[in-house]
Amino acid sequence: MKKINPITRLDYPDPDVIRVGNTYYMVSTTMYFMPGCEILRSYDLVHWEHASYVFERLDSTERQTLSGKENAYGNGMWAASLRYHGGIFYVCFVANDTHKTYLYTSKSIEGPWEKSEISGFYHDNSILFDDDGKIYIVYGNREIHITELDLEKKAPKDGGLDKVIIKDRDDAPLGYEGAHFYKINGKYYIFFIHIPASSGKRTESCFVSDKPEGPYYGRDICDDDRNYRGMGVAQGGIVESPKGNWYGIFFQDSGAVGRIPVLVPITWTNLEKENLGPDLLDSNYPFPVVGNNGKIPECFEIDKLNLSYCYAPLVGSDDFSCKAVPHSSDHKRDSFGLKSFWQFNHEPELSLISKCHDDDKKCYIKITTDKLCNNLVQAKNTLTQRCKFPGCRATVSINGENMKNGDYAGLCILESCYGFIALTKRNDEFFLVMCSREITEGGFWGERHDDSAPEELASIKLDSPVAKLTATVCFDEATAGESFTKFTDGDDTARFSCIPEGKLAPIKLGPVKKLSFKLDHFTGARFGLFMYSTKETGGSAYFSDFIYET
Repeated sequence: MKKINPITRLDYPDPDVIRVGNTYYMVSTTMYFMPGCEILRSYDLVHWEHASYVFERLDSTERQTLSGKENAYGNGMWAASLRYHGGIFYVCFVANDTHKTYLYTSKSIEGPWEKSEISGFYHDNSILFDDDGKIYIVYGNREIHITELDLEKKAPKDGGLDKVIIKDRDDAPLGYEGAHFYKINGKYYIFFIHIPASSGKRTESCFVSDKPEGPYYGRDICDDDRNYRGMGVAQGGIVESPKGNWYGIFFQDSGAVGRIPVLVPITWTNLEKENLGPDLLDSNYPFPVVGNNGKIPECFEIDKLNLSYCYAPLVGSDDFSCKAVPHSSDHKRDSFGLKSFWQFNHEPELSLISKCHDDDKKCYIKITTDKLCNNLVQAKNTLTQRCKFPGCRATVSINGENMKNGDYAGLCILESCYGFIALTKRNDEFFLVMCSREITEGGFWGERHDDSAPEELASIKLDSPVAKLTATVCFDEATAGESFTKFTDGDDTARFSCIPEGKLAPIKLGPVKKLSFKLDHFTGARFGLFMYSTKETGGSAYFSDFIYET
C-alpha cells in the first residue's frame, strides 16, 4: 500500500464526486477565476486530470470583469453539486456576488454546457434525483432546508416539499453546511461540514432518514486533522466503486496553499437507535464509518479502474508555442485557447491578450493594459496557476520594452497579502522591484475597493528591460525538501529572485514573504503573470518560457 493523502496537493475545495461507468468526476469551487467550475477526471480517485470547465464567463458584471474599482474576490461560484441522471450531467451552484443559483446541463462532461437559473438562492446545495421521479435540493447553513424542484420551470415545485429538516446549535462556530445528499439502499443520507462548539475544529457529520422530509438522525463521523495544524478534514462527496467499495473526498484547510482534497475509505455499520436519536424506528440503520472509526488512514487499498492510463498534469510549464491564440472556444476543455491549467484572476478581456513570436520563432504571451490601477488585485488579465503542496517554484522570462512609465509587469504570488517581483518603468528607466501587500482587515462579505499601492521592499536598476524572474514557495518545511526550503524561511513563505539580461547568477530580491490564507480572497496562493498601469494605459509586457518545478 502506498501513501495516498493528500490527493491533488492543490487548492480544490468543496469537492463533489460522481462515477459514470468506470470514470470518476470531481467538481470544485473556483470562485472568481475564469474559466470557472472546473471538473476533474480520474480512474482511481487518487490521480486526477482536467476534464472540463463548465463556463468561461458567468454574467460579465463589472465586478467579474474588474472593469472598475469593484472585484469578485471571495465571491463567484461556490460548492457545486455534480450529478448524472438520464444521460445528462447536471452542475448546480450559487454565486455570492450575483446572489443567483445557476444550473448547467450537458450530454458530455466536456460540454457544451447549457446555462439556466433556478429561482431562489440555495447555499452549498446538493441535488437528488429520487427513484419516483421527484427532484430535491438540500441547502443552507445551520438551518438545513429541503425543497422539491420543478426543473422544467427552473423553480420550486408548486405544492412540493419545502421545509427545514435539520437545525444546528446556536453556539456552533460553523453550523451544518456543505450538504451532500444521497439515496442509498432506500435510505436518505446527508453529509455536512460542521464545527462543534466542543472542539472548534472542522468535522464531518452525517444524518439519515427513511423519508426525504425526515425526521433525520445523525452525528459526527470524522474528527481528524491527520496531525496537520489542527485542521480537520470535512466537506465533500462520497462515491461507490464498481466493486462496491465506498470512498469520500473531503477537503482540509492547509494554510496558504489552500484547501486540499483528502481521500477517505468508507465502510458501513448497523447502529443501534440510541447512537443516532431516541426516536429512530429502525434499530439497525446502515451508517457510514470514515477510515478507522473516524480517523483517516494515510495508506489503504484503492480500486484502480484503468491501470495503463497516463494523466495530464494539473499544473505545468508552458513555452506558449501552441498554435491556438486566446479565444472564446466552443468547448470547455482548454482555457481560452491556453493550456487547461491556466485560469485568469477574473473574466479576461481577450483583446488585450495575444500570442506572438520573434524572428527566432520564440513564443510569447503579450498582455496589454486598458485601465489604470495601483495594485495587483485590481489588475485585469492576470494569468494564474495553483501553487502545489508542499513546495514549488515558478520561473518566467519577461520583456518590457513596450512598457510605459508607471507600468508594473512580472511574477506574483496572488492572494490577499500578495507579493511579487516585477519590472517597472520610471522616468524612462527600468527597475526590478519586489513588492508586498499586507492587510489586517478585510471582511468576509465586505465590499473591497482597495486601490492602495503595495510596499516596495527592494529595487535594482536595469540596463535593459529583459530579465528572468523566479518565485519559490514552501508550505511545509518537513516535507518540501531543501530545494524549496533553502530559498524560503519555514512554512507558508515565498522568496523572489531574478537574473537580469547579461547576468549569469540569480539575485535574491527582497526579504522572505510570509503567505497566509485569508477570507477576503478565500482561495489558495497562486503563481500569476501580471501587468498593470498606474499612469498611462496601453503599455505591454511579453512573457515566455514559464517553468513550473515541484
